[in-house]
Amino acid sequence: MDAAKPIRIDPRYSVTGSNYPLDAKQRELVQLAESLGPSFAARAERYDRDASFPFENYDDLRQAGLLGLCVPERFGGKGADLRTYAIVSATIGKYCGATALTFNMHACSTLWPGILADDLDMTEAQKKEHETHRAVHFERVVRQGAVYAQPFSEGSAAAAGKAPFGTLATKVEGGWSINGKKIFASLAGAAHYYGVLCTEDKPDRSMRDTLYMAVPGDAAGLTITGDWDPLGMRGTVSRTLLFKDVFVPDEAQMMPRGVYFQAASRWPHMFTTLSPTYFGIAIAAYEFTVKYLRGEIPGMPPVKRRMYPTKQIAVAEMYVKLEQTRALFLRMLDDARVDPPKDARLRAYAAQYTIMENANDLCRLAIRTCGGQSMLKSLPLERLYRDSRCGALMLPWTAELCLDRIGREALYEHGEVDD
Repeated sequence: MDAAKPIRIDPRYSVTGSNYPLDAKQRELVQLAESLGPSFAARAERYDRDASFPFENYDDLRQAGLLGLCVPERFGGKGADLRTYAIVSATIGKYCGATALTFNMHACSTLWPGILADDLDMTEAQKKEHETHRAVHFERVVRQGAVYAQPFSEGSAAAAGKAPFGTLATKVEGGWSINGKKIFASLAGAAHYYGVLCTEDKPDRSMRDTLYMAVPGDAAGLTITGDWDPLGMRGTVSRTLLFKDVFVPDEAQMMPRGVYFQAASRWPHMFTTLSPTYFGIAIAAYEFTVKYLRGEIPGMPPVKRRMYPTKQIAVAEMYVKLEQTRALFLRMLDDARVDPPKDARLRAYAAQYTIMENANDLCRLAIRTCGGQSMLKSLPLERLYRDSRCGALMLPWTAELCLDRIGREALYEHGEVDD
C-alpha cells in the first residue's frame, strides 16, 4: 500500500466513525486492513459456497505482517493492544466474516500470552519460564509465518467457564501427553499450531488447573474428523479435533501453570474478541443497503430506490441501531483493562450481547429493505445474514450467558446468597 495515498473511507462505514482518537500506529494498521479488504470481499462468496478455508487471505495477512499484529514489538510484531486488535479485526470483518473470525483465534494466541499476560501476577520463576516459551511461539508467527488456532469448545460447561476442561494434559518426561476432544475447532486443517485449553490431569482437578498448550498441526495422535456444512461462517472450517496420547514438549506451554485461570478471572475483556467480527458484518450490511438504494452497487444497473419513504425509514432505523452498537463497542474497548470495576464488566456483557444481536437484526432489516434480490447468492446480504446469526451462539459469552450474568451480577454482590 502506498503510504502517500491513504484510502478514503466514509466515516459512516468505518469502525470508529469520525473524531474517535486513534494514534498514528492505529491509523496505519486500519489503513493496511482496508487495503486488503476488497480482495477479501471478492473471495468471500467462494469460501462460503465451498466451506473452504481462506488460505489466500492468510497469505495476504502474512505478507502484510498482520499475522504478528498482537506480537509485542520487541519480539518483532506490531505490538497491538486489545483496542487496536479489535478495530483492525472489525475492519476485516466488513469484508469477510470468516477471515475475521478465524483471525481472532490466531491473534488472541499472541495477545493473551503477550500484552495481556504482562498485566498478570507471576513469580520470578514463572516470568522467566513465560519469557522463554512465548519467544518460541512469537518467533514462529513473525519469522516463519505460522498460523495459530485456539480450539475451545468441548460440548460441556467448560467453555462457558463453569467446569474444568475435559481435555487432559498429563505430565511426562520432557513435556506433556494430551488426550481429549475439541469441537467447533476453527482453522481445522489450516493451523500450524492449535492453542489447546486443557486441564492438568491430577487428583481433585479444578478450573485453576487449566493449561494452555500449543499442539503442532502434524503432531502424532492428532486427528481431524467430522464434516463441516453449517448455516454460516462456513469458511472457518471448524471441524473436530481428537487428541490421543499427543506429546508436546514443555516449551509448548503458552502460559505458565495457573496463569490462564488468573487471566480469565482478572481480564474479562479477553473474551470479547469475537465481537469485532460481528460489528464489521453489521457495518457491511448497512453500507450495502445505502449503496443499493442509491444505485451504487458495482455490476448492477444504477437504479435508485431511495425516494420511497418506507426505504428511508428503514435506513434510519438501521442507522440508529448501528450507532447504538458502535457507541457500546467503543466504550467497551475503552473499559478494557486488568481488574476492571463491576460496571465495566457488566457493560462488556451488554456490549457482547448487543453486538451479536444487532448484527443479525441489521442484516434482517437490510434484506427486508433491499427486497427479493438480496436473497441471491450473487449479492452478499444473504451470506452476511447467515454469518451474523452465528455470533449469539459462540462461547464463552453466548447471548444467553451474557443475559444470565448481567441479571445475576446486577442483583448480587460477590459472596451474597439468599437466606
